[in-house]
Amino acid sequence: MKDGKHVILYAEDDRDFLDSVRLILEANGYLMVEAATGEEALKVYKQTHPDFILVDLMMEEVDAGTSLVRELKAAGCTAPIYMLSSVGDAMSLSTDTTDLGLSGVLQKPLEPNALLNILKTKLK
Repeated sequence: MKDGKHVILYAEDDRDFLDSVRLILEANGYLMVEAATGEEALKVYKQTHPDFILVDLMMEEVDAGTSLVRELKAAGCTAPIYMLSSVGDAMSLSTDTTDLGLSGVLQKPLEPNALLNILKTKLK
């Protein structure tokens, strides 16, 4: 937390998604920090120690999101991590997300209420 607000890290290389998620989060009392690459996200994580993390599956490389999750876990991350992907629903059905170190997967485009409900549940 920072200044009484939960900090959400969003690792995403698409500016439109970053901006839209920032609007949703900040309108609902959250503080968002961002990163455009997995490497940058790891640095931001170490600087801010966010309460919740959103990771795009495909950033600078096809599996950049899953690589980032492994690195976050190796760095001692205990915050809930959710993967965002255009194949989110299919991924949830075909992959054991806990094996990847994820708390869950969200479908792009993101349904704002789905994200807000998860945040309310996970960040008590």
